[in-house]
Parts: sequence; structure tokens; C-alpha cells
Amino acid sequence: MRHRRLSETQSEPLWYKDAIIYELHVRAFYDSNGDGIGDFQGLIQKLPYLRDLGVTALWLLPFYPSPLRDDGYDIADYRSVHPDYGTLHDCKVFVQKAHAYGLKVITELVVNHTSDQHPWFQAARRARPGSRKRNYYVWSDTDTKYAGTRVIFVDTEKSNGPGTRWPGPIIGIVFSRINPI
Repeated sequence: MRHRRLSETQSEPLWYKDAIIYELHVRAFYDSNGDGIGDFQGLIQKLPYLRDLGVTALWLLPFYPSPLRDDGYDIADYRSVHPDYGTLHDCKVFVQKAHAYGLKVITELVVNHTSDQHPWFQAARRARPGSRKRNYYVWSDTDTKYAGTRVIFVDTEKSNGPGTRWPGPIIGIVFSRINPI
């Protein structure tokens, strides 16, 4: 099988129509250092194997820093890599080497999920009710208001926001409302 280099595919805007996409979770794919957790170095080692499978694109599930309460979708920082998986440099090297093998890399950017550790959530927690930052999330004074919705986490800390009453838990809902800044 002939493997196309990335430079040959850059001019193909509809490359995805014929792509063979392999979805993988960095954490579960290949452990390079024996700690029981997959990492970017392990992915780099397995690039020839993935290419030889006939894969043309790799779809990476979230690999950002996270408390891992929602399998990594509760993202604490979109600009970094979870330390268990390596460093941002490791990730960049992985992308460069994947491209050298002619593989595209797709990542999930899930902006409607954040961790309670994310700066957006922390700012929203401190903001006044009804403020722009507060409206980044869906809040409730009761855990029954959104009973039919999958709740990612219950915020058990009291909000320090001015004018905030605290009769019960504040709920972060899966499809949190993100307003453009």
C-alpha cells in the first residue's frame, strides 16, 4: 500500500470523505513507561502500526488536564496536556511524527464541558447572578430542576459570588451555556 505524505493531502479539502479514522483515548492506547497509563510517547511508538492498519486519521479523545470525573471531558485547561499522558512538547512531537507518516490528527475540543477547576468555572462561581460570566453555566438552587438531564457534577462548594444565596447544591449541566465574549 502506498502511503501519502501530508503535503499531498493538504490540497484536498474533502479528505475526510475517504478517510479511515481511528478513534483512540491516549490514556488507554499504549503505555510507554510502565505506569499503567497510555501516553503520547506510546502513541509515537505505535504510529507505524497505525499507518500499516490503513488508518489515515487519528481522532484523539480529550487529553487535557482534568480531574477525570467524566472520563476527561471535564476539562480544566484546554491549552495543556494531562500530566499522566506526557507534556505539551510530547503532544507536538506526536503530531509532527503523525504528519510525517501521512496521518491527520483530529482532537476533540469540547467547550461545553469544563471542570469545576477550569478558570471559566471559577470566574463564573465568583460572579454576580445574572452577570455575563455567571451565564456561562446553568445554575440551580435545587438538584431536581434538571432531573431529566445528565449532571456532570454537583458543585459542593459554596459560591463566593456576591448576592448568591446558598440553599443547596449548584449544578453544572452537561450542555452548559457558553456565551460569546
